[in-house]
Amino acid sequence: MPELPEVETTVRGLRPVLDGARLTLVEPRRADIRRAIPPDLRQRLTGAAVTGLGRRAKYGLIDTDRGDTLIFHLGMSGRWRIDPAEIGAHDHLVIETDGGRRLALNDPRRFGSLDLVATADVAAWPPFAALGPEPLGKSFTGAHLARAFEGRVAPVKPLLLDQRIVAGLGNIYVCEALNLARIAPTKPAGQIARAALDRLAAAVRQVLLAAIDAGGSTLRDYAAPDGQLGYFSKQFRVYGREGEPCPCGRGIVERRVDGGRSTFWCRACQR
Repeated sequence: MPELPEVETTVRGLRPVLDGARLTLVEPRRADIRRAIPPDLRQRLTGAAVTGLGRRAKYGLIDTDRGDTLIFHLGMSGRWRIDPAEIGAHDHLVIETDGGRRLALNDPRRFGSLDLVATADVAAWPPFAALGPEPLGKSFTGAHLARAFEGRVAPVKPLLLDQRIVAGLGNIYVCEALNLARIAPTKPAGQIARAALDRLAAAVRQVLLAAIDAGGSTLRDYAAPDGQLGYFSKQFRVYGREGEPCPCGRGIVERRVDGGRSTFWCRACQR
């Protein structure tokens, strides 16, 4: 599933094509993806100008001058295609601009979504209302983690995946950040020292920024809007590297399954 760096890469790829452009054609090519596409999406967006693009957690945001925001989620296999040579069966939304550009939202497995929300109401939109801070934002700090983890006996890894504590973190990047911060994924969150939480917050930011710089991680069929593959997977410290040496130089990467998800870690350096 595309995670936060992949969505951020997508938004950055769309920005030069869409920001400031007027939408001359907005064509949903089916009634639903994972859930129903707003039936008035075509009417509300056709002729609108894009005033900005952004991201919240794993959702992309496209603002317009009509006070509407198109919110997209890429699901398991979604990606935007810029100026495709032809429109295919899995292109479920087609957009054309006054600059002669064409974009297609492609989602073979149809786990993505499209929503249209009044821009003024985006923060209160139910999927966003309970989200924690952005991990690249100023409010995501060791102090925030200390408050969120106080008295918690649950392991730190599932709490980092809890979107109410921090928005947008996924399994890959949590494994990478915990290794970089030298914290065991099984350690009770409430027992982690403040200095270690400061390291963890910094590690989350470092890992995400490196992944964005590399264009995300290409797992299965993710690609950026220009068709380029993400290469952060070549920099993985531990994820998918079971049996290989840990970058710490003292241990071997192990794999365990927690809550149906693979966790990769090194017991020699993660305590």
